[in-house]
Amino acid sequence: MACMATTAGASGSGRNWTFLTNHGHVLLAIARNPTARLRDVADEVGVTERAAQAIVADLEAGGYLRRTRVGRRNEYTINPRGHFRHPAEADQQVGALLALFTAEPATDPAVDA
Repeated sequence: MACMATTAGASGSGRNWTFLTNHGHVLLAIARNPTARLRDVADEVGVTERAAQAIVADLEAGGYLRRTRVGRRNEYTINPRGHFRHPAEADQQVGALLALFTAEPATDPAVDA
């Protein structure tokens, strides 16, 4: 389910790259499943569990999510009002990105018929 680029882009550069950082991928994975184990998040994103833990700590310190202990598991609450960190997008909230990637796809009645 990870959005990893494995082929050359339209420019044919041959370098593998993606539009979203690992921080973005982790935030999206948690938004899709707020009770996911970090091991599962790491697998989905394609990073180590230790890297996922560090990213979650960064996101928590930055105010993008809150971790709550529920029994033996963690449950995460996303702050959709958090702003992007890069100056070019600092006026935008991360909730718009989350909505783009976590919204249920609209169904086309003509296709469903």
